[in-house]
Amino acid sequence: MRDLNITIDKAWRILFEKHNIVSKVSVSGFFTIKASEINIVKEARLMAKFDQSSQLPEIFQQNNLSILPISRGEYIIGSFKTHEKVIYPKKTKPLLVRIPNLETLDYTNLYSEASALLFAFNSGMINDVINSNDIFYTVNGRMSSGCFDFFINSQDSSQKISVQNAQVEIDAGYEFPNGFCIIEAKNIAVEEILIRQLYYPYRLWTDKISKPVIPLLMVYSNDIFHFFRYNFVDVENYNSLKLASYKSYTFADESITLQEIIDVWKSIKTFNEQKVTFPQADSFTRIIDLLSILFEQELTREEVTIQYEFDPRQTDYYITACIYLGLVERININGESGCKLSTEAKYIMALNYKQKNLALIKKIFERSVFHKTFGFIIEKNTIPNKNEICTIMSNFNLSINQTTIVRRSSTVRSWIDWILRIANTEEYDE
Repeated sequence: MRDLNITIDKAWRILFEKHNIVSKVSVSGFFTIKASEINIVKEARLMAKFDQSSQLPEIFQQNNLSILPISRGEYIIGSFKTHEKVIYPKKTKPLLVRIPNLETLDYTNLYSEASALLFAFNSGMINDVINSNDIFYTVNGRMSSGCFDFFINSQDSSQKISVQNAQVEIDAGYEFPNGFCIIEAKNIAVEEILIRQLYYPYRLWTDKISKPVIPLLMVYSNDIFHFFRYNFVDVENYNSLKLASYKSYTFADESITLQEIIDVWKSIKTFNEQKVTFPQADSFTRIIDLLSILFEQELTREEVTIQYEFDPRQTDYYITACIYLGLVERININGESGCKLSTEAKYIMALNYKQKNLALIKKIFERSVFHKTFGFIIEKNTIPNKNEICTIMSNFNLSINQTTIVRRSSTVRSWIDWILRIANTEEYDE
């Protein structure tokens, strides 16, 4: 009988042992498993979708394995290169777009992929990315992939795979005179893309229409839209994905000055360091992404891990960081550990870009270590190094040892860097 509380990691360990998967992959180069066989242990829908390679169960990672659907009820496991890194150009300034004068489209609440896509379309971003003013929104949702073969890079060679009507999902498809673009949308700053999310729809529509098909990845994070336009150089090669162009956009036309941040810092009355764990979460952008996900609904820890596209350990780190800032609360959801936004966080996340970020900076400065570290910058006109940050941390009762202080100092530095980047300042030296 299926154990509803079993973890995905443990469920896959049971399946690997039961079907002797590692040995069979070693002999044949792959192993196919039916959804019905997975469902015996845990629901296949939860067991076979890993948008980031870091989400793959431990037994997959230990054996350099990955998984792909090949029909509506079957999956293939092998040493396949299924993901591709997503690189965000650091020196590209987002183009400013107009906010559509529409009462039914709230630009302060674009936290779902669907609402972000609607804003991107109605503000003209999609037109600009594909360089056409004659564009029609024609496709979205789940559909059958059709039948096709392809080659994928494996550990030692190239593996041929046949797909027979697997389920695909397209977040949005837009037809224009010279082509048809399919979009995979993300409402968090992803580090990788699961190539399948573009390749399977690409193969489906390449076989169905005469126009060229353009795969696009749209990432919406902290009021910035990132568009990655790709080509598949070889239609039958899963790993022939190449970045053709990149553009970014924002509607946030209110800049935040360094003086405004200093004024926030001066206004703060700090709290004593809490008994909650001192944060180990270096990307403040990911903090904002997590708050964005929870803005939509309360989620269990496992649901956060799936939507957040992180491995479970890092999900715990970022939930803990949000709790440290007083922005997230732990709750029980049908017997499972879950979390929700605090009342204050709900208010903050509904603000416009400038007020939202200043409010988040205020929450950081309320914590003594971060307030003291930023004060160091103001006083000495330089960013403290790791040793100096560790010295600041040691002056507070953080209930962590010196070794842990050294590790957690990177979070202090990263959050302070994020604050300075918000102000677009390069005034301070290291």
